[in-house]
Amino acid sequence: MSSTLIGDPMKNMLNRVFPLLLLAFAGGCSSSQPMVPVSISPTAAAVAPGRSVRFTASGGNASQFVWSVNGIQGGNSNAGTVDSQGNYAAPAGQTSLMATVTVSTSTNPTSSSSASVAVIAPGQVTPTANPQVAMYTISPPTDASVSIQFSADTNYGLKTWTQPAPTGGGLVSIFVAGMRASTPYHMRAVVQLSNGLQFTDSDHVFTTGGLQPTQLPTLTATTTTGMSPQSGVEMLDLMFGNSVPVVVSDLAGNVIWTYNPSGGTGADLIQPIKMLPNGHFLVVFSPVETSPPPAGTITVVREVDLAGTTIREISLDTLNTRLAAANYNLVATDIHHDILPLANGHWILIVSTTKQFTDLPGLPGTTTVIGDALVDLDANLNPVWVWSTFDHLDVNRHPMSFPDWTHSNAVLYSPDDGDLLLSMRHQNWIIKIDYKDGLGTGDIVWHLGEGGDFTLQNGTDPTDWFYAQHGPSLVTPNTSGTFSLAVFDNGNDREFPAGVNCGTSGAPPCGPYSTVPILQIDETAKTAALTFHDLLTPGFSVFGGNAEVLANGNVEFDMCAVSPAAVYEVTQETNPQTVWQMTIGSNYAYRAFRMPSLYPGVQW
Repeated sequence: MSSTLIGDPMKNMLNRVFPLLLLAFAGGCSSSQPMVPVSISPTAAAVAPGRSVRFTASGGNASQFVWSVNGIQGGNSNAGTVDSQGNYAAPAGQTSLMATVTVSTSTNPTSSSSASVAVIAPGQVTPTANPQVAMYTISPPTDASVSIQFSADTNYGLKTWTQPAPTGGGLVSIFVAGMRASTPYHMRAVVQLSNGLQFTDSDHVFTTGGLQPTQLPTLTATTTTGMSPQSGVEMLDLMFGNSVPVVVSDLAGNVIWTYNPSGGTGADLIQPIKMLPNGHFLVVFSPVETSPPPAGTITVVREVDLAGTTIREISLDTLNTRLAAANYNLVATDIHHDILPLANGHWILIVSTTKQFTDLPGLPGTTTVIGDALVDLDANLNPVWVWSTFDHLDVNRHPMSFPDWTHSNAVLYSPDDGDLLLSMRHQNWIIKIDYKDGLGTGDIVWHLGEGGDFTLQNGTDPTDWFYAQHGPSLVTPNTSGTFSLAVFDNGNDREFPAGVNCGTSGAPPCGPYSTVPILQIDETAKTAALTFHDLLTPGFSVFGGNAEVLANGNVEFDMCAVSPAAVYEVTQETNPQTVWQMTIGSNYAYRAFRMPSLYPGVQW
């Protein structure tokens, strides 16, 4: 038998390979431990400068966590710092910024998790030209929105509307209005972030300025015990007194906003004022019922903000220049009584114009007749559509105050069909005009009122029609076909049935007296049915006023020209009950109406 000896080369190879085989065998017999990804909580936060927020990490050994801000381990003074426990400290100062806090592990730097931090600098509150209005400015991050809460205490019971931050973030400035004069108010910004977080700024105290007592009307408001008026504020368009012409009060009669226009003379009046969707107000400032206007007066349509600053305006002279340049055969002598802002940015103006007639029936010689026209201004305040009473009505029909022939005082828009409703006081009519959003013929679709196209139902014809009316409003969501209309019926030249002695048994009361009717209009059947009729006899407002149905179903109306002027909210029933009323000393109130608040879309 022989044997084979292993030489040194083979021995050396086994010495090298055998340990590797043992390692491979051992590895195959053990279970691997997978890496757990690290996570951070919360994933978003908002803090003020100099404040801190705690982040926690999970998914590893706390001693192995590595914290950074904007990629810098531990952060720095510009973006904020973070310690080994996840405590992020925002930098001090007055600058807003966005920071990213990240946690990873020293054993596996590729496993990390991040959170965003909005550092929002304190807002600044400054006075404005209106002593009762503050400007609140704050700088939120991109895609955020801001509103302001405020009140005379730290309950912050009122709020402004919400405004978005500019693209990329930056300053947002919001007027804070709705405050009594000479009163300290607490206010704070609420920033809504795109990730759902909400940040509340620190409290700021702003003391409103004072108003001279002579600038303010005497307002007395009362609510009937056990009744609740529609919430909101009351806008008063005042005239023929010493106070400022525009006042907003709360329902207790406290003045919380005013507008006092610059320029003009005592003959200039604001008729009317209306809120625009952008939060501004649209006013017509002119001398009314005079032609030509007295020297020194101004006739302008203005858009103003809550501070009273004029944003833009168009004067009577500029209007006539633009009418001529657009080849419209119309010269306006006044802009008056109403203006209608449309959703497309257009403004519909009521203007006066004149035309001479020779030897009208009963009027020998030349008579200068004052009629009305509508002018449609586009978003650049250029005329794009014009309509005149002289082209569509009979000048020989003049039941009241001729040669001030039509004396229109309100224009409404019908969204259902794009047409216009025009209230003509001296015709005792409301007419519908084929406007069709600027594409209509201008033809009169119908005449509503005594001697018009409709049959009166649920009332005495002609007595219970409206006369010398003011301030109609649409009541129902639909505005054509069958719909409802409220109006303030002044009643100056009210008519009675032939052979009827007013005031006798079963007969209407003797005039003059005012009423507030709501009429259900059926355009197809040509009927106008009284569904509500508040006879204010012996109350008689010789001019002015308006009527509307409030959100709670009650009816509000303005007795403009009585002493004292008064505004009423009443129940909509056969025997109306007074829910709330306000008396106005030393002024007439051309219009008075309830607004949800001083901000579009916000209910107080």
